[in-house]
Amino acid sequence: MPVPWEALIPCGLLVVMFGVTGNAFNVAKRMTNDGKPPRYNLDQWEDMMMERDRRLTGSKRGQSTDPIAPKGFSTSSIWATERVH
Repeated sequence: MPVPWEALIPCGLLVVMFGVTGNAFNVAKRMTNDGKPPRYNLDQWEDMMMERDRRLTGSKRGQSTDPIAPKGFSTSSIWATERVH
């Protein structure tokens, strides 16, 4: 039984395009995470630490090695304030 070689070209194109799309998605996801792999199954503590890192460094994946927080960090609290009458 002969093999229809003409059918291999579209099949190959399909495989290549899936590969290109998957790699492009992986690169885009890593670029949004500062070149680090994505985080999964985050709990409340990790969300809070990521928000703290964002306020310290400007990036939710960035971390600071300075032992003392910058002056602006004390006034950029995420806690909502309430009015007392």
